[in-house]
Amino acid sequence: MKTIGHILARYTAWIWALLKPLGMWGVFAIAGVDSALFGMPVDAVVVGYVYQDRRRFVFYVVMAALGSALGSIPLYLLGYFGGEEVLRKRISEARFLKIHRSFEKHEFLALMLPGMLPPPTPFKLFVLGAAVFEMRWTHFLMAIFAGRLVRFTFWSLLALVYGPQIVELAGNLFRRHFYWLLVAAVAGLLSWWLLRRRKLGRSRSRNSSGTPGEF
Repeated sequence: MKTIGHILARYTAWIWALLKPLGMWGVFAIAGVDSALFGMPVDAVVVGYVYQDRRRFVFYVVMAALGSALGSIPLYLLGYFGGEEVLRKRISEARFLKIHRSFEKHEFLALMLPGMLPPPTPFKLFVLGAAVFEMRWTHFLMAIFAGRLVRFTFWSLLALVYGPQIVELAGNLFRRHFYWLLVAAVAGLLSWWLLRRRKLGRSRSRNSSGTPGEF
């Protein structure tokens, strides 16, 4: 465990050394790299920026969300031009059909929700799925931006209250109880969506019933 901790500490220090010349724009860069190439400790970096410079809280979380959205474009293009085979090679048939159904029901939430969740959520699979199932380009970028904005804002607020080490502690808890937390998140978001639709339906029915008829 000490060896792993030492490696992680050196890795984190190396990342911060790379980001230092970029100044406050480093958060945008690492979010883009995390989405485009390989996983980076993006949550810890965003939290670090916010914790050290609280005045730019909004700037950091917005730039990180924007970097994640734009960084996902190469993966989207890979899925779009590669077709279903790109996704089928990486997951089972049952998983493929499950992702397909989620995008058919509500494509925006199908991408936004995974974007809100930290590792080990296989977010890049959902990005490929959005491309394979031909999600509208603007909706694709907006869904990732919205999901990441919620995620980075949540971690940053926690860090301001409990300190930046909360990211590692909460991340370990999330990995241990991944599926239970995923079910809870889906249930909560679905309940909110159903309540919103019900309220909109009631509002429309009142408006239609209150409109005088034409003669």
